Amino acid sequence: MQRDPRAFLWDVQQAAGAITQFTAGLDAAGYRANPLIRSAVERQFEIIGEALNRLSKEAPDLADRVPNLRKIVGFRNVLIHGYAVIDDGVGDCHDPLAVPACNRDGFTDRTGAA
Repeated sequence: MQRDPRAFLWDVQQAAGAITQFTAGLDAAGYRANPLIRSAVERQFEIIGEALNRLSKEAPDLADRVPNLRKIVGFRNVLIHGYAVIDDGVGDCHDPLAVPACNRDGFTDRTGAA
């Protein structure tokens, strides 16, 4: 039995909420200084990217409605395959401190730019 494609969006929402919870009260320096938080946040970004990747394959019509889906999946791929080049200071939605805005505004940066 195939999974309901909306469940992938629920997974994204849950992971974004977890990132928001994990980083509450942290500034960028506090985030960078805590390897446990960084690891937890990266795992949630992996979940977001994988869920959207599967959504794009199983329900392309629904996936087309997700802003910046390719960029988000690409970031997941960097986390998984390019771990040696991860920069904890990367901007827009790759910045875990921007996740509340990303979650609310469809994965845009803090200025609202896509």
